[in-house]
Amino acid sequence: MRLYTRTGDKGKTSIIGGRVDKDDIRVEAYGTVDEVNCFVGQVVTQLDPEIFKDVLADLEKVQHELFDCGGDLANVSEKRELKLQKESIDYLETKIDEYIQEAPELERFILPGGTKPAASIHIARTVTRRAERLVVTLMKNDDKTPELALKYLNRLSDYFFALARVVNFRLNVKDVEYVRSANVFRGGKRKDEK
Repeated sequence: MRLYTRTGDKGKTSIIGGRVDKDDIRVEAYGTVDEVNCFVGQVVTQLDPEIFKDVLADLEKVQHELFDCGGDLANVSEKRELKLQKESIDYLETKIDEYIQEAPELERFILPGGTKPAASIHIARTVTRRAERLVVTLMKNDDKTPELALKYLNRLSDYFFALARVVNFRLNVKDVEYVRSANVFRGGKRKDEK
């Protein structure tokens, strides 16, 4: 197998069902999803398998779903078959609820960090938010953009926030509250959430 094809040497790339410029918003969106996946891979290397066996299994699942999400975003074919499923979002919501119960109750915003893996998870969280913003822009330009991709990324960033807190908690490192934060969380949820 040859890795290079030379077909992108003039600034174009292939997507499912066509070719676009490499700086196309679609490429930016699925490329950023790929970036999230790489940060998740970094997190996996930083977690102790004895303490985080459950988390590692979930992160592998997330990595597969991120490939699905990126593939769906790169798909402009008339025979569009999407891989990401609603069950993935439901599962993330279940895990978020579990993690909120496991970690100490939160009232204020926290500083990203604590342990090395938690810091990496926060990076994955913020890159996920960037991917989400790019998908919003893509949706404004292409009404066939799969809405499920946007929902998945929105939920995934929440999952990463909850996970970072659980990682710090299991490693006996307290989150550092943002000192000028108002009380924005009540019972683990933001005041504006229902």
